[in-house]
Amino acid sequence: MTALPASGRAWHLVARPHGWPKPEDVALREVPLAAPGEGRILVRNKHFSVDPYMRGRMNDVKSYAPPYRLDQPMDGAAVGEVVASNAEGFAVGDHVLHGLGWREYADVPARHATPVDASLAPLSAYLGVLGMPGLTAYAGLFEVASFKEGDAVFVSGAAGAVGSQVGQLARIKGASRVIGSAGSDDKVLLLVEEYGFDAAFNYKNGPVKEQLKAAAPDGIDVYFDNVGGDHLEAAISSLKLHGRATICGMISIYNSTEATPAPHNLAQVIGKRLRLQGMLVGDHAALQPQFVKDVAGWIASGELAYHETVVEGVEKGFDAFLGLLRGENTGKMIVTLG
Repeated sequence: MTALPASGRAWHLVARPHGWPKPEDVALREVPLAAPGEGRILVRNKHFSVDPYMRGRMNDVKSYAPPYRLDQPMDGAAVGEVVASNAEGFAVGDHVLHGLGWREYADVPARHATPVDASLAPLSAYLGVLGMPGLTAYAGLFEVASFKEGDAVFVSGAAGAVGSQVGQLARIKGASRVIGSAGSDDKVLLLVEEYGFDAAFNYKNGPVKEQLKAAAPDGIDVYFDNVGGDHLEAAISSLKLHGRATICGMISIYNSTEATPAPHNLAQVIGKRLRLQGMLVGDHAALQPQFVKDVAGWIASGELAYHETVVEGVEKGFDAFLGLLRGENTGKMIVTLG
């Protein structure tokens, strides 16, 4: 049996960011390791996820996810290999998905670890297309937005892990038109040429409201919001009677230090009888088996494509997170530990 390491590195939050997180707000520290206690496993992380929601957890405010504690390791989704087990049903060499990312080694309660099959898909896919972002897209479109065949769909942040999947799922299920916004001309090309969007635009090239009206002159039935701000205001203008919006994220305001104004056209919600519904993926766990079955099938058939932006090395974890907030990723942002 290979000797276990005495320690591993983990990212700690050491100060609450004000506005954009800074390098001095975090520290990569050595953490001692020991053999796992009863009912626990020790996992060598192979990949961990950085996600927009983590910015909110750096603030000391009450929210749907508890704030990160100062001078403690941060956490998030990760996949890895079991290197020591003191839990029934888990053997050394098994691959698992769990919630203790941002570190090289994780001492995980076995009840919080999910076995994953590396032969079905690359391990990193369980953090993205087959993981939490994928289920967010699936549940947010089909359950929250009540998508139906023939709907015209607009997705903001459409080149990200969630948005790119939303648009493709809508196309697969018979949307009349799929429109996406992204932050670069290269991403716009990707949306149309690879992901099969009918139209896409770079929101930096002009007012979102005007670009959306040009891309969807007949209006939209569904809006999937990852951005908030001017995108939400534009979508309200373009939504048709009885339109639905899934409010999944508002990355445009996550680093704001001042209160941000609401859309100026909220009164249209009344006359159009719009439904704007917030979503948390944890409310939709019952969809997990159907989601994995459907999405794995669409990946295998080539109907659904996905991209990952991979950053190598635990020491690059915070850089990857900042890059995600700046929109430098195409698809899921993954930190790979080798």
